[in-house]
Amino acid sequence: MNNRKLGTAALTFVAAFLVPLAAFAQEAGHAGGANEFNVKTWAAAGAGFAIALGVLGGAMGQGKAAAAALEGISRNPGAAARIQTPMILGLALIESLVLLSFVIAFFLQGLASK
Repeated sequence: MNNRKLGTAALTFVAAFLVPLAAFAQEAGHAGGANEFNVKTWAAAGAGFAIALGVLGGAMGQGKAAAAALEGISRNPGAAARIQTPMILGLALIESLVLLSFVIAFFLQGLASK
């Protein structure tokens, strides 16, 4: 692994695992601690982030799947029927993950509005 990939991996580790630990640093009940509005704000931000990542990942996956299927069909037009069915099934499964992220975002938004 070269230094650039190692640096990216280390930064990702720090962002994913060490930064959230700061949330536990302050004891509850002290001045400046988390309150109801902070929870609602972060739940709303989490809802937006969840749907954005879900849609981005789904769009990228569907684009790659369609591109690969079209490339396969263009190389061998006789195999179009054998390529199209699994491609449509794959696209449906990718879309179900996008809808799942929408449901999660919807629940997080419901948490924020309570």
